[in-house]
Amino acid sequence: MSLKDYPHPSVTVDVVIFTLREDDLQVLLVKRAHPPFEDMWAIPGGFVDVGESLEKAALRELEEETGVRKVYLEQLYTFGDPGRDPRGHVITVAYFALVTVSAIDPHAGSDAAETGWWSVYDLPPLAFDHADILSYALERLRYKLEYTAVGFELLPETFVLSELRTAYEIILGEQLDKRNFRRKILGAGVIEETGDHRAGEGRPAKLYHFRDDAVAEVKTRRLFP
Repeated sequence: MSLKDYPHPSVTVDVVIFTLREDDLQVLLVKRAHPPFEDMWAIPGGFVDVGESLEKAALRELEEETGVRKVYLEQLYTFGDPGRDPRGHVITVAYFALVTVSAIDPHAGSDAAETGWWSVYDLPPLAFDHADILSYALERLRYKLEYTAVGFELLPETFVLSELRTAYEIILGEQLDKRNFRRKILGAGVIEETGDHRAGEGRPAKLYHFRDDAVAEVKTRRLFP
């Protein structure tokens, strides 16, 4: 028996791009220019070419549809429900990335009519099973936020503790106790003072940045909530 004796499902890649924007957790979506689901919003993505790796396909599709380049992608999950695509049996491998909003300038490419940032808490109707993919991506992001120093990918290089706490609250969808947050995040050893301060209405606030090894998992399990 050879491979040609077996039916071949098609393979696509989809890329979830999260950012913190306008005091909200937002995701980059594209409006589809072609059927199926023409004029509906969707996660950027497309078909994998023969001989192309999954990650290269994800980066290529992201650039073709949004103009976004040079982002670190992490594989999220594989979605393979046979009925997820009306064109036939299509398996998709989803990726996701976390970026600061100033790091990219998305614009519609040849395969998309429009790009836009949307709140993950107020999404439009989405094509395919992309609502399920985004729901899973948000769950994974919250998990990573609780167990790792993933927040460094969403914040500027330096920040005050109130900005970091606000980022956690936006992503987790709940308010955190100010003193408890300060104690836990400082005790985790993933951030350190820069020695500089930011002037404000009251006493200047200390500036922090993530340690160089902050991407490693935090040893004190489940920081928040």
